[in-house]
Formats: sequence, C-alpha cells, structure tokens
Amino acid sequence: MINRRDFFLRTAATAGAAAFANFPYEAFAGTSRKYATDRIQLGPMKVDVSRLAQGSGTNGVGGSSNQTRKLGLKGLADLFDAAYDNGVTFWDCADQYGTHPHVKEALKRVPREKVAILTKTHASTEKEMKADLDRFRRELGTDYIDILLLHCMLEGDWPERKKGAMAVISEAREKGIVRTHGTSCHTLEALKTAAAHPWVQVDLARINPAQVAMDAEPQTVLGVLRQMKAASKGVIGMKILGAGRLRNKADECLQFALAQDCVDCFTIGAESRAEMLDLTRKIPAASVRA
Repeated sequence: MINRRDFFLRTAATAGAAAFANFPYEAFAGTSRKYATDRIQLGPMKVDVSRLAQGSGTNGVGGSSNQTRKLGLKGLADLFDAAYDNGVTFWDCADQYGTHPHVKEALKRVPREKVAILTKTHASTEKEMKADLDRFRRELGTDYIDILLLHCMLEGDWPERKKGAMAVISEAREKGIVRTHGTSCHTLEALKTAAAHPWVQVDLARINPAQVAMDAEPQTVLGVLRQMKAASKGVIGMKILGAGRLRNKADECLQFALAQDCVDCFTIGAESRAEMLDLTRKIPAASVRA
C-alpha cells in the first residue's frame, strides 16, 4: 500500500501520466462526502462560493478561450446558467478569456446576488486599473465584482510592479465595488510572494497530482498553500485536470484536490453541460473512494 509521502516522492521523480500508475486511492480517501455544491466561506472576507466553480478559460488568451470558440455567447451563457441550476454558483471568468459578455448574458436569467463572480486583470498602474474596473463592470452587467485577481503573476517582485493597481483595488474593496482580491500565480516565486504578502486575500493556484501545467512538483506547491491557509487566505485550485490534459484521469485528480485541506474550492472549465454534470457526479464519489 502506498501512503501519501511515498506518492509524493514518486510523482516528484515521475511527473506526468506515470503519477497515476497504481494511484493510492486509500491515501486520499475522506471520511465524509464532499459535493460540488458545498458552501465555502472563502478567505477573510468570507465570500460565499460553491466548492466547484464553472470556469471559462481552459485555454484562454487574446480575448477568447476554448469555451467562447466552441460555445459562443449564448452557449457559454447557457452553460453558466445550467451550472447555477445544479448548485454551482461560482463563475470564473477573465478579461483575457473574453468571457465577461457571456456572464452578462447569463445574468439575464440568474439573480446577481445568487452567484459569486471571479474575474482577473492584467492592469499594473492606477490608471489602467481604474479603467478596467469601469469596463469590467459594464461588460459583466454588475455594480460589483466578488473576487478580483491580478492575473498570471510570474515575478517574485509582482507587488512592486503592480502597486498602482493594488491601491485602486483596495480602495474599491473599501467602497464595496470589489468584495475580495488577490492573485493568480504561474511561477513558484510568485506563489511564495502571494503567500507572504498581506494584500493577498485569495489566491488561484495550479494544483494536480501529475505536475501538469504547474509551478513546481505537488508537494512543494502544497507546502506554500498551507502557508497561505495558516495566514487565513482563501485558496482556489486551478488546473485540477491539467488544462484538460488529464481529463481521462478525472477521478484521480478530483480525489487528490478534494483531499487537500489547504484547497478551499476549485475551478474547472467544463466545455459542455454534460461535462459539468459529470463533474458534479464524480466529486462526491471521488471524495471518499478507497
């Protein structure tokens, strides 16, 4: 029988598909079921979210994503609405994905206060961030943003590079325009800075058992995420299925994510209603599988 420590040692040496050889389900089995619809009070501001977020940028760049290209405006809006109908009340979008209009379309049927909307900005200066706040809210069709993240932090000194944008976001939180704020990180250095910096209330972190599209091997990343939780920050997992490359190992990836007490919730970019519903069915089974 393989325990967690042995599993991490093996995956560090054989990252990728080999990590799933003889996956130790028993090492990650919980004692009570978890559900996609579980209510999570995220971070110090206690923003209410569902455990699963409907993502919209499996691969998102240049104002489009897998979801926007495949589904179009109405199709992705319908997917957000279907997620809501099935208790997934956390919607993840970004300027980089071009998915704000799709959220706005979905909000024509869903009451705004019933969902938590996360979006992300590349702004660095005060001027850029003020413009983004106005544009984002107009594009989303909402007066406020639940979770606003600095998108794709790469350098360890990102607080110096982004201090203008951070000041504007902090002021927006004080005014109720933003409910909570933080970062999405794409390097270990940036992640470590986010763990230590008091401005970060919520972080979006890449985590899966096979080190696919991640900042470092899983045990190292989890060590940083535990530091975040010790500092009372909220942690949202992303790349749970390795940007879609681990879809054929969804059960293992879900069980791995659900077993981590330093991951509050996670976003997965389902690309169809069927895939979204399949995830909601798989999560409770994966949480206790032994």
